[in-house]
Amino acid sequence: MNSFGEYLRNRREQLGLPLRKVAAELDIDTSILSKIERSERVATKEMLPTLAKTLEIQDKEIQIEFIQSTVLSELGDMEFLADGLKNVLKKL
Repeated sequence: MNSFGEYLRNRREQLGLPLRKVAAELDIDTSILSKIERSERVATKEMLPTLAKTLEIQDKEIQIEFIQSTVLSELGDMEFLADGLKNVLKKL
């Protein structure tokens, strides 16, 4: 499975956007965006609306990718992850 950073890089490259343009839209340094794309840093949920607009991604799609990536990277090795997620869904 691709990380959220790889997902962002793939989409940016599909659109032919330079790293510096996307970083400028986010008001962050190019090196920070590069680290996010390489999974050395994590994107924040506050970045999602700007990323969605800049990378021409639906809000729903980018949020789903972000949630999936975050859960799997942080909790993916837990034995009872599926059971925990079922409980979370019941509470939503």
